[in-house]
Amino acid sequence: MKFKPVYFIFPLLLIAGYFLLSYVLPKYTGMYIFFVILFLADLYLWTSLRRKVFSYQGWLKIAITFIYWLPLLMLVGMMLSALVIPYIDWNDVFRTYWLGFILVFYMAKMLPIMFLLLADVVRVIERVFVLTKKTGREMVQEQRKAITRSRFLQYMGFLSGGLVLGTMFVGMFKWVYEFRVVKQTIKLPHLPADFSGLKIVQISDMHLGSWTLNKALVQAVQLINDMDPDLVLFTGDLVNYATREAFRFEEILQKIKAKKGVFAILGNHDYGDYVHWSSESAKEKNMEELFAFFDRIGWTLLTNENHIFESPSGKLALAGVENWGANPRFPKLGDIDKALSGTEVADVRILMTHDQTHWEKVVVPGNYPVDLSLSGHTHGFQFGIEIPGIKWSPAKWMYKYWAGLYKDESTGRYLYVNRGIGSIGYPGRIGILPEITEFVLTKG
Repeated sequence: MKFKPVYFIFPLLLIAGYFLLSYVLPKYTGMYIFFVILFLADLYLWTSLRRKVFSYQGWLKIAITFIYWLPLLMLVGMMLSALVIPYIDWNDVFRTYWLGFILVFYMAKMLPIMFLLLADVVRVIERVFVLTKKTGREMVQEQRKAITRSRFLQYMGFLSGGLVLGTMFVGMFKWVYEFRVVKQTIKLPHLPADFSGLKIVQISDMHLGSWTLNKALVQAVQLINDMDPDLVLFTGDLVNYATREAFRFEEILQKIKAKKGVFAILGNHDYGDYVHWSSESAKEKNMEELFAFFDRIGWTLLTNENHIFESPSGKLALAGVENWGANPRFPKLGDIDKALSGTEVADVRILMTHDQTHWEKVVVPGNYPVDLSLSGHTHGFQFGIEIPGIKWSPAKWMYKYWAGLYKDESTGRYLYVNRGIGSIGYPGRIGILPEITEFVLTKG
């Protein structure tokens, strides 16, 4: 068998790609197998298109070939460019759209690939189970039918791919900033009378590095202030990669007001773990800048601590933990015992915890006296269907509690999972709109 250089080059490219990804986006190396499968699927679709494309005139053939492979070129270009200019130092808007376009074009290819695979399966079945039993004219007729079915499936794939492409662009440029206000009334049996009617506004997962329009955040802040909240609670993930992403929004966020204050906790993205830092001291400086930023905008950051609100009829405790996630990829820094220390005097306790698996794996099993837990983290996958009678998203395959209000029937304790106000990865939303939640506490 004659040796071909490609047999040697391809494995080397795969190895080089892994090390590039581990340098540029270290937290995403666990997804490398997915990227390899994505490339192989891309190659599979191209083999179906190649003969047709190569039948065109020279300039058109080159243009279509370039457009087809553009997402892969952009992905490779992103990793190579990051060797010269670290990914974190790219302009936030440029970086958001660059990654967004890669994701959109690859997602648009997924349905054509699935239909093409189905067409090939149909063709094989026809040949194995039907054509082997026929001869002559019958075989020719069956072959024509098989070709017709195969082409129909291919055309369906290309049509659906176009629809996906268009929908995802609408999600990027329109729906990503269509803020949805969700109103919830929470009945708590031990709520002191003076806190009945307390209005809490929750926001979560801003991911400021993905915002392309400052005026959109201005609009969100106005919506929050128009609710005239007693408390505003932010449940983590202020940024994507580094604190500097938040600096251009400082004056806007300073304008969020609440009678009893604005409180915040940290999410998994706030620790700088998704960046290849030049040194440990650089990472520590990033965290110091984050703490200083919260101070400047007037938000009280709760890191495994609490704040107690007092009234003549009783006390309400607000506790906040650092990030704790069941997934090994996420930090487990939340210390609920420390966060609740001193809240024994309170009649009601509200816990801010970014990752809802903390409620599922720690709060409820540990029988911690928390009446209401507020989380985010899932974004509702930024994609799904929410209409009367139907609530679905791929997020449900990853998380038991992925969006909305939940109640542990054995203890009567509540969990609310906010769908997030920002986005990450795909800079858009389809079906699951960015959320601002308004809670009203009542005794009951």
